[in-house]
Amino acid sequence: MRFEQDLVRALLLDQHPDLAELELREVAGGWDNQQWRLGEELAVRMPRTERAPALLRTERRWLPELAGRLPLPTPVPVRAGEPSRLFEHTWTIARWVEGEPADRAPVTCAGAAEVLAGFLAALHEPAPADAPANPTRGVPMAGLGPVDGWFDALAGHAGADAAREVWEKAVAAPAWQGAPLWLHGDLHPANVVVRDGTLAGVIDFGEMCAGDPATDLSAAWILLPAGAAHRFFDAYERADDATVARARGWAVLRAANLIAIGRNGRLGLPGGKPTWEPAGYATLERVLAG
Repeated sequence: MRFEQDLVRALLLDQHPDLAELELREVAGGWDNQQWRLGEELAVRMPRTERAPALLRTERRWLPELAGRLPLPTPVPVRAGEPSRLFEHTWTIARWVEGEPADRAPVTCAGAAEVLAGFLAALHEPAPADAPANPTRGVPMAGLGPVDGWFDALAGHAGADAAREVWEKAVAAPAWQGAPLWLHGDLHPANVVVRDGTLAGVIDFGEMCAGDPATDLSAAWILLPAGAAHRFFDAYERADDATVARARGWAVLRAANLIAIGRNGRLGLPGGKPTWEPAGYATLERVLAG
């Protein structure tokens, strides 16, 4: 589903008329939500998949509580759009986070390792009992079930066997025994923004949940330049060898997913994102390098 500017403007006039005269510009990208920049400081997020309204509600419920302790800008929701005669689902007005998505402008600054470590150390605090759970993030890796299909994107790649070995070591590593921690849950290049070669913000918290921090720690290879993972874990300080092993396994899975989605985009298939394929291969190279 795609939305026209006239509909977004009509929704603003109907529910938030004080914002309706601000400049409205469509933003490229997005998966579950289509985004429009509203003026200089705000963004409108319109759900376009069946699961997107629930993701927006998760953000609205929890991100305002967490954002104050996070050292990078986040798209904190400031207004809610309610279902109406114009549009049947909820939608959100949030703070705009300035920067270029990392799938188009990769992180190049080695100092981003400390920036990312500081962000995740601040986020990874024990979550309350009513924090959202997620069946595919923050969970024991052995419980994910068969993953052979996830590795199809790596078929024929020189590192395919090594990638599967990383995954098998991750599954065999001791599971997380601590309290469930707050997680972003979806740290990949399209969900962070970059300025001057370093991380400038983290966006799209719809998958936020509680669980094993290894899911998020995979970002050491997904987001940072080659060779920066050791620097990241030194700065993060809390990850033992088992957690690092699990994080490497998550990174391999995320690499395969990025490659598959990116390949679909390169071939012009629905839902594909061409910029994700090179990001996936870069992730794979970094994680296999150690």
